[in-house]
Amino acid sequence: MSTMDSIKLNDGTTIPSLGYGLGTVHFLSQEKDVSDATLMALQQGYFHLDCAEMYMNEAGVGAGIRAAGIPRDKLFVTTKIVGTKDQDVDAALSSSLSKLGLDYIDLYLVHMPVCAGSPEGLQKIWAQMEAAKTAGKARSIGVSNFEQDDLEIILKTATIPPSINQVEFHPYLQHAELLKFHRQHNIATAAYSALSAITAARPGPVDTAFSELSQKYSVTENDIALRWVLDQGIIVITTSKSAQRLQSYLEHLSKFKLTPDEVQQICELGAQKHYQGPGLGTRLLPTPSPFPLCFTQC
Repeated sequence: MSTMDSIKLNDGTTIPSLGYGLGTVHFLSQEKDVSDATLMALQQGYFHLDCAEMYMNEAGVGAGIRAAGIPRDKLFVTTKIVGTKDQDVDAALSSSLSKLGLDYIDLYLVHMPVCAGSPEGLQKIWAQMEAAKTAGKARSIGVSNFEQDDLEIILKTATIPPSINQVEFHPYLQHAELLKFHRQHNIATAAYSALSAITAARPGPVDTAFSELSQKYSVTENDIALRWVLDQGIIVITTSKSAQRLQSYLEHLSKFKLTPDEVQQICELGAQKHYQGPGLGTRLLPTPSPFPLCFTQC
């Protein structure tokens, strides 16, 4: 896989298949730290950046973009609105654009459905998202951490369907029915926490398969975990503070693909265990929440 590989969304926009996430690992980091991480990722060839209003780091991402000096048309920038019931999407997007130093966002997501408060609130937020796309402030619009019932709510009134749903996705959280719904409605899937089976949920039934496949392909187990997601046509948002590790992903992932049987083997082994991280994907956030912006606005 090269940095130019991409997936076409339902609105005709193309999105790079591998992105660098400035999410929880950079939450409430100093602006310079976020700027340095952004610059590092861009220098390694990660031109797809994923950040969010909720993480309060858009200014740092913007500083990193400016420091890199990469032409705007080579970048793909995603950010997210919290999606509270009383939020003004246009005002929130204008604020994000100002912090990022950009004229438009490539992909603008509703970060989580629960803060909308009601189906009507969710539909109201989505109508404003459609207006942002029509105005050209966001090239594509989508959602994050939505389940099928959430998607059904906005599709009842939508004139522009979501282009993508970004969810926690790894062998122990495969969302089989949700992915089926995505395919039926031509909604792309993006994955965060793709390495959870290695970093957070060990020991587990995929451990031996990951080890054996890493030896077969002469790559790391992290590479196997990311390749398994990519080989299902799913966009991966990953992160690291190591330039060497980021570069190794680009190098290794371009050299191999898993066979369909190997992808299926990991699917079947992963289905034997359930693990879901303690973050936004749980729908009900932990108390005290690491994301106070949501609760101060919800």
